[in-house]
Amino acid sequence: MQKIRNIAIIAHVDHGKTTLVDQMLYTAHLFRDNEQKGELILDNNELERERGITILAKNVSIDYKGYKINVIDTPGHADFGGEVERVLNMADGVLLLVDAFEGPMPQTRFVLQKALQLNLKPIVVVNKVDKLNCRPDEVQEAVFDLMCSLDATEEQLDFQTIYGSAKNGWMSTDWKQPTTDLTALMDAIIEYIPEPAILEGTPQMLITSLDYSPYVGRIAVGRVHRGTFKEGMQVTLAKRDGTMTKSRIKELRTFSGLGQTKAAEVSSGDICAMVGIEGFEIGDTVCDFQEPEALDPIAIDEPTMSMVFTINDSPFFGKEGKFVTSRHIHERLMKELDKNLALRVEKNPNEDVWHVYGRGVLHLSVLIETMRREGYELQVGQPQVIIKEIDGVKCEPIEQLTVNTPEECSGKIIEYVAMHKGDMVSMNTINDRIQLEFTIPSRGIIGMRTYVMNVSAGEAIMSHRFLEFQPWKGEIEKRQNGSLIAMETGTAYAYALDKLQDRGKFFIYPQDEVYAGQVVGENAKDKDIVINVTKSKKLTNMRSKSSDDKAQLPPPVIFSLEEALEYIKEDEYVEITPKSIRLRKIILDELERKRARSRMGLAPEADEED
Repeated sequence: MQKIRNIAIIAHVDHGKTTLVDQMLYTAHLFRDNEQKGELILDNNELERERGITILAKNVSIDYKGYKINVIDTPGHADFGGEVERVLNMADGVLLLVDAFEGPMPQTRFVLQKALQLNLKPIVVVNKVDKLNCRPDEVQEAVFDLMCSLDATEEQLDFQTIYGSAKNGWMSTDWKQPTTDLTALMDAIIEYIPEPAILEGTPQMLITSLDYSPYVGRIAVGRVHRGTFKEGMQVTLAKRDGTMTKSRIKELRTFSGLGQTKAAEVSSGDICAMVGIEGFEIGDTVCDFQEPEALDPIAIDEPTMSMVFTINDSPFFGKEGKFVTSRHIHERLMKELDKNLALRVEKNPNEDVWHVYGRGVLHLSVLIETMRREGYELQVGQPQVIIKEIDGVKCEPIEQLTVNTPEECSGKIIEYVAMHKGDMVSMNTINDRIQLEFTIPSRGIIGMRTYVMNVSAGEAIMSHRFLEFQPWKGEIEKRQNGSLIAMETGTAYAYALDKLQDRGKFFIYPQDEVYAGQVVGENAKDKDIVINVTKSKKLTNMRSKSSDDKAQLPPPVIFSLEEALEYIKEDEYVEITPKSIRLRKIILDELERKRARSRMGLAPEADEED
């Protein structure tokens, strides 16, 4: 009998998965002081804490009643599907966490489908039962229906349900009877999650994750599939492409609490980290030295979105970032490929331009945000969906979109989705809110989050997941408004901005430094206009009441990184530095832009009268 349980925790974004893992760590007394309580232990990455989402899958181990429970926290967002697919290979069962009010969401479905296909045994945890208007019993039935629709087996459908509140630290088999701790959940894991089977034979381990140490370099992490690995043992690394290289295990480590401990040997069923394996990639197999036998590599979903990355060549380049050259950016993207499974990078041989392919705008924006925090400067173009030709037909990615919104906003949202080639699938009323479900091209979702949040005053909950490639749906209306473009480089003055207020909305504050060709605002009309925001007030000795009025400016529109990426047009870049996000035209010079437009047969930009 192996006293080991390998579980992955899967849930939609913000349903409380990381909070639950933290509570499990407290239950196992992995923290002596209570001061750490309330901090996110697993989401320790700065970006994860800011956004409140899990981006990287993580492993921890809990000792409970003599059992070792290996817990894997997975991202809930479909854009990080690459992370999910890797880690589910290490588990024997899953905790499916659902919100007692919202119920199963599209991304719950996405991750659950992956888990059921791998024959993992689920335990359903209905979280947040202390919420007002919660409906635990209905949610439990909705989960059962969802599993039926995903072709779950009889054994998988016979799941145990636990109710509770991870935030308040209790779990129970009956939601009407709160307890004081997580005993009900921990006991259910030991009782219902199967122990890993002991497979005899030559050793095999599929590398599903990697760790990095500045002292020993890259560390291979995975679950031992068969046999036993020992420290100092000679092994073969079987790569995805079929090549074999010989290697030696310098050190073996198993997971213990939040850290790792050295081990002399690790047998099948346990999760371990190997030091000393050279040149591996995720999906390779570590196997026997004499008789190598590879496991099936991890199958990864195709990317659906691409973006152009290029070096920062604006007049302000190098002022704020440490890494600005093409060599720096190329090395950083290559390093990211090691661990980011769903990413693809293609370099244009003649220019400093990279085509980066990912699972969605969020997937790519997290990479860009991480790079800017590390001190990189770069520019990125408008996100483009990947178009495929299937049986001679032009096809594009289609997504399932769910919007949960107050009733009064639903009409505007339905109209917006219809304009973007979306088809409504269902419409349900749940406790004075409306749940809308659509199928829509990925192109139609770009820029939608900003609109939905504005229309619903931040009340709507929107999520989407990739469904399949379908025939091209036709042209979609793009942003109607033109851009306000700075005429010359200098400091923006309140006097100039005040006089130009009737032109549209601004993206800059007075006293901001701007350069010629920078997009400083949005025109109220549909054409681009070049304006002079650096014009200062002429000083004279004449005084009059009207000329001495104070400039009264509304606050400018400040974009987050995702909003900026979704906002720009085809002929614009987002310039990203550690301190700033600026929008700019790809061609900065006004005359050059006019020539380019006339060559393409487009109408010229409108000229601003001075």
